[in-house]
Amino acid sequence: MWHASARLAATPEQVEQLRSWVRAPSTQQRIVLRSKIVLSAIEGMANRAIAKAHGVSRPTVLLWRERFAKGGPEALLKDLPRHSPPRLPPEKVNAVVDATLHSEPPNATHWSVRTMAKAQGISPAAVQRIWSAHGLKPHLVKTFKLSRDPDFVEKLHDVIGLYMNPPDRALVVSVDEKSQIQALDRTQPGLPLKKGRAGTMTHDYKRNGTTTLFAALNVLDGKVFGECMPRHRHQEFLRFMRKIERQTPEELDIHVILDNYGTHKHPDVMRWLEKNPRVHFHFTPTSSSWLNLVERWFRNITDQAIRRGVFHSVHALKVAIELYIARHNSDPKPFAWTATAEKIIEKVTRGKARLETLH
Repeated sequence: MWHASARLAATPEQVEQLRSWVRAPSTQQRIVLRSKIVLSAIEGMANRAIAKAHGVSRPTVLLWRERFAKGGPEALLKDLPRHSPPRLPPEKVNAVVDATLHSEPPNATHWSVRTMAKAQGISPAAVQRIWSAHGLKPHLVKTFKLSRDPDFVEKLHDVIGLYMNPPDRALVVSVDEKSQIQALDRTQPGLPLKKGRAGTMTHDYKRNGTTTLFAALNVLDGKVFGECMPRHRHQEFLRFMRKIERQTPEELDIHVILDNYGTHKHPDVMRWLEKNPRVHFHFTPTSSSWLNLVERWFRNITDQAIRRGVFHSVHALKVAIELYIARHNSDPKPFAWTATAEKIIEKVTRGKARLETLH
């Protein structure tokens, strides 16, 4: 049972002022809450009971009782002054930035807010403010790979030209293989997604075999022609290319964008290419798989149909892949390439210049 606290003294005029604030729909909610707290205190309600009734803490009740006692209703209109964190001297800020950029902590590869705070003798919050102000994120790292292909510029212009200005009366396809897709079966059933809890699945799994997905993305309309095969050799690649050639109307040339994987340049493939002059291969520069648009589609099928799937057999995996392709092709969305060759070359040039300064 709550014990009554000392009634908060107030004049009838003050009580009426507080009640009018509570009744008025235009009153700010923070003022309404403070008024209700004080009115309850004027009625003699215990501080803990007031706190429970209005969903606040007991110190908050004590605060507004005290402020009303000293300043009347007007005191409820003013917020408490906010105290800004103490300013660090510029020398300390520069020391944190310099240490972040040019040093490493003992027994670690990068700084955290706590290790930096301990090393510099300041609070972790101060380190976080300095890093935010200077755009520093030591916990993040981005990967990159610059192509060393001597024909990089020529190949880049060739491939991007097909994306941004495809030839008339031609089929342009981006082709690649997603090899060694595993049919993984979980050792125990997971729990479904529900309110307040993510879906679960066991970290361990049973391998039920693999398949390789050969895919050709039509650059113009976004449709995908795909086929799963047990192996990843030039024989399978040739079989896939022959199907594309047979299914393409005879009046159309076929431009195929490929990476530099060995099966794509096998002598048997080159001989087939010579016998089919309407088929043209366009190779991306080495270490530039990001230029092949089908890689973007591979990411989609991995995220949406493979990574979290449960497959009791390779057949089940192949069925899931074929179903995904069929649904994709029922409402395809082509990928729009927007970066010009000049912009990419400029970016690569800057990257190479920065690398050279490190040696």
